[in-house]
Amino acid sequence: MTQRAPASVAATVRRPPWWGLLLVGLVAGYLSGLFGVGGGIIVVPALVLLGVDQRIAAGSSVAAILPTSIVGATGYALTGHVDWVAGASLAVGIIVGAQVGSFLLSRIPRAALFWIFIAFMAVVVVSLWLVVPERDDAITITGWTIAALVLVGMITGVLSGLLGVGGGIVVVPALTFFFGASDLIAKGTSLLMMIPGSLSATIGNARRRNFDWRIALLVGAAACVASPLGLLTATAITPLTSNIAFSALMVAVAVQLIVKHVRTRRRAA
Repeated sequence: MTQRAPASVAATVRRPPWWGLLLVGLVAGYLSGLFGVGGGIIVVPALVLLGVDQRIAAGSSVAAILPTSIVGATGYALTGHVDWVAGASLAVGIIVGAQVGSFLLSRIPRAALFWIFIAFMAVVVVSLWLVVPERDDAITITGWTIAALVLVGMITGVLSGLLGVGGGIVVVPALTFFFGASDLIAKGTSLLMMIPGSLSATIGNARRRNFDWRIALLVGAAACVASPLGLLTATAITPLTSNIAFSALMVAVAVQLIVKHVRTRRRAA
């Protein structure tokens, strides 16, 4: 009896309805343009709820984030709200940090690091209510600033590799509070930083067939359409309103991470 060849990873992916993928992309794209984040924190759990395998959902999300980041960064750049030197410095750091995070993934206890990161997010949320940047604030670029930006990128990359946290959640508040950037420059520079990392990850996932082209194209296309609307909202609201909205996003992310962490620990018990 002839054995049938095993189905490919892509062939076993559950196909969510096209309208569901477009809706996920629209929400993720709007939040990406509004907050300068990749949108993966929305896309991955939404795809899982639609029945997509966790690994395929993560890979498809990264592929969808690539064009979304390009569109978002371009929009912010056209309005003069991107710091190119800072973005390049962060990108260098995050690429190196992601490799370090992947290396450390099975070598250090993640529980303590996880709760330290949650505590960091709590401090940031409180700070968002206490310190409001001015729209004309900008990053002062010096040799020390570039070195510090690379370091922040490395820390972000390590956290991304260890905890699966998107870079924008860390970079946007860091640029605002530690480097004196306006909220718009922080968001635009964050999106610029994501492009090389998303490109590298997408190439790696394509080689391993860890994503679905249909999912990535539909989510990415819808996100690109909604991203400019998020940018328009970001420029229309005040920095204080932006801080309040971003703090709400961070609380939602923290809750999601805690629920996922607790469920993982329970399965392991």
